[in-house]
Amino acid sequence: MITIRKPDAPPEILATRGREETRRNQDAYERDPAGYDGGMATFTFHADVYGHGSVKTALIVAQHGKCCFCESKITHISYGDVEHFRPKAGFRQSPGDPLGRPGYYWLAYDWSNLYLCCELCNQRFKKSAFPLADESRRCRNHRADLTLEEPLFLDPGAVDPEAHLEFLAEQPRERNASEPGRVTIEALGLRREELRERRFDLYRKLVALQNVVHLLPDEPESREALAVLRDAIRDDAEYAAMARCLLTSP
Repeated sequence: MITIRKPDAPPEILATRGREETRRNQDAYERDPAGYDGGMATFTFHADVYGHGSVKTALIVAQHGKCCFCESKITHISYGDVEHFRPKAGFRQSPGDPLGRPGYYWLAYDWSNLYLCCELCNQRFKKSAFPLADESRRCRNHRADLTLEEPLFLDPGAVDPEAHLEFLAEQPRERNASEPGRVTIEALGLRREELRERRFDLYRKLVALQNVVHLLPDEPESREALAVLRDAIRDDAEYAAMARCLLTSP
């Protein structure tokens, strides 16, 4: 994971229809808070708003076509999901917990809560999970103060994931015993075998290029290898966080 920098201004549809739907949902909650808290009443969410083409395109550009969690390039093989960092309809502190209601309904169309995510990270692993360091401080409605929460998932638009995650070869691990780093890796499947293999293929190539630079420092091949290595740590490179750990280590 790396930091994601989205434009400050949201796509127009979020600022217009999204704002209207948010107000509608907040008004509905105010009319029947017990019903929504108990799960008897549920909200209607409009994927054609939060998942609108303009929203997805803006996320693709900001994220360089990569999944917000695993950093895999996805747009050449998949549509990708518009992911809600804080789940809109319901949440689980732990995988086996019953679904907590009503979820973060007031953030369903919030630009800061939306990311592009691959289907595996989103649908197989994250789903409705959203663990907090202290569950008793969870915000349960739009009147609550989100700054009181301490999420155990790293939000790549709000924190620097590389302060919490590092790589040993191709395998991620928490940096400096970071609890959010550990939970993010485990809960989002960032050590899954298929992903590990993809990262390892790149890792081997980068190590080979490093060797070229060290063994042939004055040859044209070394300059070409250096150019590739510099590209590997750019934000738009696949698995840039892994490459940075390899290429900046002593």
